[in-house]
Amino acid sequence: MSIEEEIFKRSKVNFNKLQQYGFEEKNKKYFYSKNIADDEFVLNVEIDQLGDVKAKVIDSFGDEYTNFRIEDSTGSFVGKIRSEFEEVLLDIKNRCFEQAVFLFEQSNRITNLIKEKYGDEPEMEWESSPGFGVFRNQNSKKWYGLIMNIDKSKIDPKLSGEVEVINIKLEPNEILDLLKKDGFYPAYHMNKKSWITILLDDTVSDKVIMELVNKSYSYTVTNKNNEWIIPANPKYFDIEKALAERNILNWKQSTDIQVNDIVYLYVAQPYSSIMYKFKVLEVNIPYQYKNEKLKIKKVMKIELIKKYVKGKYSFEKLKEYGINAVRGPRYMPLNLSQYINQNEDI
Repeated sequence: MSIEEEIFKRSKVNFNKLQQYGFEEKNKKYFYSKNIADDEFVLNVEIDQLGDVKAKVIDSFGDEYTNFRIEDSTGSFVGKIRSEFEEVLLDIKNRCFEQAVFLFEQSNRITNLIKEKYGDEPEMEWESSPGFGVFRNQNSKKWYGLIMNIDKSKIDPKLSGEVEVINIKLEPNEILDLLKKDGFYPAYHMNKKSWITILLDDTVSDKVIMELVNKSYSYTVTNKNNEWIIPANPKYFDIEKALAERNILNWKQSTDIQVNDIVYLYVAQPYSSIMYKFKVLEVNIPYQYKNEKLKIKKVMKIELIKKYVKGKYSFEKLKEYGINAVRGPRYMPLNLSQYINQNEDI
């Protein structure tokens, strides 16, 4: 691994900050130069549209100086060049890059999608393997995903090079079918009968991976109580006004909610609390709507059965029951459901 790759590992460039730093944009690439080693050398840095960083040290004759890249090179002069080279790149990283959880774009996209749907962050459990992140159902504490950075040879002896993968749990028959497709491999480091490894290099689409993640998540749900928490944003829909006019609403359906399930509506800022309890009357109603912020393909019909005092079941209270985010439909924890039903306000 090069010095640049090591320094910028798990970092994502902020292109707006590059120009503020002093980079110049040419042909969709960004360039920066700085004199080092008492102005005897020039450090040139190039960053492309993917955020990949390349740097060269040029001597007074216009030739590239590379001795400092040799691991066993010694001497004060070589050490000085290497030190100043790393110092400049670290400063660029600290001022123009943001920390990313994983190395590859798809790994971070899948992480964000899981966070939006289930509110779960990857748990980095092993100091010896900082690129391994576990996704765990916060209610049952069971794993439903594991992202790892490994060498490709671990899953295919014919390949080499660093890659990130995700392990998820599926039915054995489905695993056998998926193994016939590109991007799917027998589970690395886990039970191959019930887990599968998927490449996170865009060989498999985000949509397909998330459909499989959802199946894996379903195996971790214990004591499922058919109750859900769903977010509502008052910036886009005036829920109070709508309920003043009627008790039955059509609501976007984006998960496996069934008739007679209970839905708790979490209203975002400025309320940031669960404010309503509904019963599901009808599901999978075809509906077409799309704008810049919202796309709806199906809705469900829900009926108001309880209204709660604003702030009583606030986000701070929800955090006490393991809910750290409400970005999409999620199961209602049994202990939170019991708490609310014991303290309901009409």
